[in-house]
Amino acid sequence: MSKTQPIQSMTGYATVTQETAAGRVTLELRSVNSRYLDLSFRLNDELRPIEPLLRERILGRLGRGKVECRGAVARRTESQPTLPVNRSLLGALRAAEQAVRQEFPEAAPLSAIDCLRWPGVIEETQLDAAGLWEQVQPLAVQAIDELVASRIREGARLRSDIEARAAAMAAIVARMKERVPQLLADYQQRLVERLQEAAGVALQASAVPLEETLARIRQEVSVHGMRTDVAEELARLEIHIGALGQTVAGGGSVGKRLDFLMQELNREANTLGSKSVGLEVTDAAVELKLLIEQIREQVQNLE
Repeated sequence: MSKTQPIQSMTGYATVTQETAAGRVTLELRSVNSRYLDLSFRLNDELRPIEPLLRERILGRLGRGKVECRGAVARRTESQPTLPVNRSLLGALRAAEQAVRQEFPEAAPLSAIDCLRWPGVIEETQLDAAGLWEQVQPLAVQAIDELVASRIREGARLRSDIEARAAAMAAIVARMKERVPQLLADYQQRLVERLQEAAGVALQASAVPLEETLARIRQEVSVHGMRTDVAEELARLEIHIGALGQTVAGGGSVGKRLDFLMQELNREANTLGSKSVGLEVTDAAVELKLLIEQIREQVQNLE
């Protein structure tokens, strides 16, 4: 049986530093919410050759989010107590100077500083991409692991918050399922009484029999009752809230599915409010919409 994957937030942070043969390497990863997986890199020149390998590693671990990767290498001065000189290039530079001075005897000779500033005269040890990646790879794995752990911790907090609000929504729906039949009956009774009162006045100047008028009143009240019956909306709200709990409990990448459920829940809450037969139902619809909006804000941060 496969293990349930934890829910991840798209918000996370990690930074790691380690001494390597190339110098002191620092990697920093930042992640925020985004519709897709969007990677950006800010690496110094020495780490540029391994950018494709870093990208591949991150793509293999993350599904969504705007991720920024910063990296730098600080050379250790104690590892280079002397400046290695490219003697071959220095000899070629001297030969070139002599050839120039034969044509232009009055030209000023090259100074030691001029020679040292010439590109390539001072040799710096450069690692190829494969050698550099061999040293940086463990650090990259550690940074990505810490970023994922950070996103999982934030995801657990969001999950707890969503579950608490879903429980509050379920309690509202359960209360309304119990109360609405009586609220609807009371509303219909008040409506019948008002209509009968109005009909009594109208019948004094009408030839329509009383029984026929009352039958029409009962028919209109029945039709109105069907239009204001919110049992179907409450049933769908209950189903969607159950699906919300199941989706969150299932773990993994749930952000897009939860966003769709929020749209469905909001639609049913709006319909519940439009069919309200009293202040109690209106207040319940408003509470539901507030909780749905709060969950939607949290869902926007989930992978």
